Amino acid sequence: MDLFEYQARDLFAKHGVPVLGGLVAETPAEARAAAEKLGGRVVVKAQVKVGGRGKAGGVKLAETAEEAEKLAEQILGMDIKGHTVRRVMLAQTADIETEFYCSFLLDRTNRTFLAMATTQGGMDVEQVAAETPHLLAKIPVDANVGCDAAKAAEIVQAAGFPAEVAPDVEAVLQKLWTVFREEDATLVEVNPLVKTTEGVIMALDGKVSLDENADFRHADHEALVDKSAVDPLEQKAKEKNLNYVKLDGEIGIIGNGAGLVMSTLDVVAYAGEAHGGVKPANFLDIGGGASAEVMANGLDIILGDPAVKSVFVNVFGGITACDAVANGIVQAIALLEGQGQTVNKPLVVRLDGNNAEEGRRILNDANLSVVEMVDTMDGAAARVAELAAR
Repeated sequence: MDLFEYQARDLFAKHGVPVLGGLVAETPAEARAAAEKLGGRVVVKAQVKVGGRGKAGGVKLAETAEEAEKLAEQILGMDIKGHTVRRVMLAQTADIETEFYCSFLLDRTNRTFLAMATTQGGMDVEQVAAETPHLLAKIPVDANVGCDAAKAAEIVQAAGFPAEVAPDVEAVLQKLWTVFREEDATLVEVNPLVKTTEGVIMALDGKVSLDENADFRHADHEALVDKSAVDPLEQKAKEKNLNYVKLDGEIGIIGNGAGLVMSTLDVVAYAGEAHGGVKPANFLDIGGGASAEVMANGLDIILGDPAVKSVFVNVFGGITACDAVANGIVQAIALLEGQGQTVNKPLVVRLDGNNAEEGRRILNDANLSVVEMVDTMDGAAARVAELAAR
């Protein structure tokens, strides 16, 4: 989960990283009030989860609270690289002498953590990395040791930080590592990390990505979720502990096991080419030990998607017995109809493996008009694409 800048700033402050005061506003009037609290002279910064805000006109200096209100009115509603600005951060200002860059991230290629730092920070840091890579220090960080005093000193020396700021930068690096470790982040980035004209090292902007796999350790991270950007179906699926991803298509997909579901997406997409280009509408893995309740929840989510025209339930029974899947289908349809919903989207079901024969018997006995069984995966994909195209 990527955080907004103001959320990253709050995490920095929580772990002792030096930051400037800041407040968030969603209206021009709120921006004016926030600027007044911060002393009048502020930077108005668009809050979107994308880089290049400054060059896009999403970061502007306001000398007074009145000017902050006017700038907020200009910035709110802006489109920055496809992201609509719904809130701005009002931040106190600092007189900058030098801009630096530093970050910690998960290096998947080398299966370790990586620190990156350069004395050439600011808006053009990507250009620095591309054109003068020797100026960007890349230092592996042992997960068992972390960024202790020795590692921080190694990073500072490798990046060529001036001697007069080295101790303070080293201290900030250790605190940023604390943010990275304690919050289970995959990225913690500061650009720029600045030296002010008074000689103070401060983080003026931050980017943080959190590992959602660690959410069970961080109940407070739920408050950081941007509900306005979350697809309601994905949110509903998350609440039911389903592995669901919304896609741009017309055929609902349910399978057991990520590999089978991925293969199903490919087979359906290929079959759809012969029927007007219909495509999968979602990824939904009900897991290896899914119960009838899980199956019912999955169908509830998919049938609730107005884009879905037909549904493909593709199950290879292993840990998940096919009779449990069949019962789940029957229960889901009964549940939806009991809630007053009309289930009229066709379901093509392919059951194979553990208790497949019993699963087929359950569906046959249920005599559901919307359910059609097909023996093979390719045949089922072709049929569900044909039904969606109709």
